[in-house]
Amino acid sequence: MSFGQKSSRSRNRRVSNVRQRRQQHLLDVKVRSRRATAHRVRRAMGVLSRVILVAALLGAVYAGAREAARRLFFENPDYQLKTIELQTDGTLQREQVLKATDLREGENIFRVNLAGVHDSIQQLPQTDEVEVVRKLPGEIDIRVIERKPVAWITSEKEISDPFASDAAFLVDARGVLMKQKKLLPEYLGLPLILGCSSEALEAGKIVESSQAKTALELVRLSTRSSLQMRFQIREIDVSKGYCLLVTDKNHARVTFGFNDLETQLGRLEHFLTYCDDSKQELGTVNLLVQRNIPVTFAERPAAVINDTIEPAVEPRIMKAIPVHAQQKAPSSMPKTRTDSRSPPKAIPGRQKKTG
Repeated sequence: MSFGQKSSRSRNRRVSNVRQRRQQHLLDVKVRSRRATAHRVRRAMGVLSRVILVAALLGAVYAGAREAARRLFFENPDYQLKTIELQTDGTLQREQVLKATDLREGENIFRVNLAGVHDSIQQLPQTDEVEVVRKLPGEIDIRVIERKPVAWITSEKEISDPFASDAAFLVDARGVLMKQKKLLPEYLGLPLILGCSSEALEAGKIVESSQAKTALELVRLSTRSSLQMRFQIREIDVSKGYCLLVTDKNHARVTFGFNDLETQLGRLEHFLTYCDDSKQELGTVNLLVQRNIPVTFAERPAAVINDTIEPAVEPRIMKAIPVHAQQKAPSSMPKTRTDSRSPPKAIPGRQKKTG
């Protein structure tokens, strides 16, 4: 190889150092990053355009469906509410339900919020269960199961007529207070719980005092036991705070403790059985005492009635004694003197004073 060939080959060879190679590498990286960025931008624009297209289609479908529903259902006169059917097993009035739910005949049936109607009726104090059904094209059926009152309750210590008193409330077995607008005759025979002054009584609330809850439990147990026909509660006085003073239909007074009511009712049943066997009437009994229970007996109602209606063996004959008013002598007539030897005549109707 000649010298000339070596010099030409050396001129054709690219002369580079470390700095030049580094610059070349940075240039290649920048070019590749720009291409990748452009590619990602194109992909993002494609995805965004497809999302916008799908959203536009969904919006158009929604708007079309809504317009169709408005014309076919919500503004269709065939779906106007024409009948509101109410079925209840108690005293709940139709006006009360319509006022509580704001239901009106003539509005569109699809605009009625059934859940709201259900909740509004459920909040009424006398409602226990409720069912609301929409029947096309224009009927809504409401079925209500009302709470059954088991007693009257009041904070007063004495009340003559719970029907006419604003302080008396009806209460069900769960302790929910009610104020009925229409009172049924059978409510008059319900037991009366007196002296519940430890809490504020208000329709719709639940009694919270232990005395009232115990009284309700006693009413429940007495109606479900074998004593129902022999011991019917008339009044329960809870004002003592440590016991229940119970008066039954025969005016017998029974004192109950707050604990173990079933055992106390069992002891009461033994006393009533003894009264039936001995033909006596129970007067008072204190069931707080477990042994040597104090008890008194009253006269049977039949004996009292017989003493009242049976006449005496020898009835007394009452005679009427006439009474005449004393006549005054005229002033013009002269006074007559009576003989001192003859006694004065007695004036009819007056008694002679002695002494």
